[in-house]
Amino acid sequence: MSDSNISSSASDSASIATVDQNVGRSQSIIDGGETFSPELRHWRDVFWLAIFIIHLILLGFVLVVLGLNRFKKSDRLNIDRYTNRVWENNNGLTENYWPKYAVAGGIGAILGWIWLLLLGSRANQMMKVSVHILTTYLAVVSVLCFWCKQFFWGVAFATGAALQFLYVISVIDRLSFTMLVLQKAVKMVWSLPEVTRVAYAFMAVMLLWMGIWSFGTAGVVASSRGDLGRWWLLVVLSVSLFWTGAVLCNIVHVIVSGLVFLVLIHGGRNASSMPPNSLMKSLRYAVTTSFGSICYGSLFTASIRTLRWEIRGFRSKIGNNECLLCCVDFLFQLVETLVRFFNKYAYVQIAVYGKGFNRSARDAWELFQSTGVEALVAYDCSGAVLLMGTVLGGLITGTCAGVWTWITWRDKMIMVGSTAMLMGMVLVGLAMVVVESAVTSIYICYAEDPLLIQRWDPQFFNQMSETLHQRLQHRSARAREVLTHNQLDSHMQDTFHL
Repeated sequence: MSDSNISSSASDSASIATVDQNVGRSQSIIDGGETFSPELRHWRDVFWLAIFIIHLILLGFVLVVLGLNRFKKSDRLNIDRYTNRVWENNNGLTENYWPKYAVAGGIGAILGWIWLLLLGSRANQMMKVSVHILTTYLAVVSVLCFWCKQFFWGVAFATGAALQFLYVISVIDRLSFTMLVLQKAVKMVWSLPEVTRVAYAFMAVMLLWMGIWSFGTAGVVASSRGDLGRWWLLVVLSVSLFWTGAVLCNIVHVIVSGLVFLVLIHGGRNASSMPPNSLMKSLRYAVTTSFGSICYGSLFTASIRTLRWEIRGFRSKIGNNECLLCCVDFLFQLVETLVRFFNKYAYVQIAVYGKGFNRSARDAWELFQSTGVEALVAYDCSGAVLLMGTVLGGLITGTCAGVWTWITWRDKMIMVGSTAMLMGMVLVGLAMVVVESAVTSIYICYAEDPLLIQRWDPQFFNQMSETLHQRLQHRSARAREVLTHNQLDSHMQDTFHL
């Protein structure tokens, strides 16, 4: 009895010390002017900044050449003679397919704008629809692909529908807490109308680049048919668009998360300690000193995060299959190591402190692990829910462009539809990222000082603390179970040897 009292008091003392340390940390941030301090701002990850800029310049030139070569005249620049061995040339023109991409860009932008307009009143319903409708939509698209005799794409979309269904089933018990976090993030974003204007502005910038990108892509579609070389070129162009879109999304992420962090840590946007012109300073740093870090992180963060969600969801439903659990645990530990250096919470550290990407990611993850908030972050599925909405928007965009192409050029339907889907995902993602930015800032602030969340929303603070306590208890019980199981196996082996 005395031992339990001693351990309980020690735990309470440690908790009090942690809270005091966090309070002192948050107060020093405010008093010391660590946020948006020009003295702490240096150019970070300049190598990746140069790579991204050079990539844009070279790709822009290539896109213009590819589009002009088939614009209103076949082989205008007389470059088909260099491609005869790479792909089969035909008499298609750029203007045959460019309008399809224009429609795709328009639909994607409209979906993103609708999301931002309904953010305050219907965001929760829209996120629930995304979770439950995506599986059905993927299955319907799969059936349509089989009907059009596109068996590879039919299998791909059917596999996607199955994985989406299994993932939702594996995390269905977490969705209530996830929706709670998303509701509070929407509440925060809705109180800062300037962040939606930032999203609108970057969607317009993305549309301008997509005009050039789709011009070149339409030239590629018009210049070849049924050839492996054409698909490889489209894959390269798609990877470039994905990186460019991720960079713009993460610029918005840095701007919004930095502003939300300041609002939470200063106690409101109208607080006297709030730095002046915070939004413009955040924008300036995001496109100058921190731009290289954003370019670097945008290459890897999204793919690693998606892989982690799938492995974590599959791992929770394995059961007692030790062989399979061992293999999945190996992959899980590998991905967790990567997450330590590539995670979305780094963008809050980049926005506030101006650190490099890897250091920001490592500091954020160590902060979560030292405070136990990592258990709460792992339980939350808000990023996956927002990704489902992004994929659904992309599917709607790709379907509209693909149906129009099927009516006029049936053999190019998959080609136009798949690339149009990527355009829609990028544009809808620019709208979704404002909510994800608020979520990351809320978790960073909760790890820095839980009282910041309590001051902002006491009821939400109590719900977060209760869920964190439950998750830590769950992990402790699971650790004890594994330890007991290992001890029992060791005892049985010793008995067998005797």
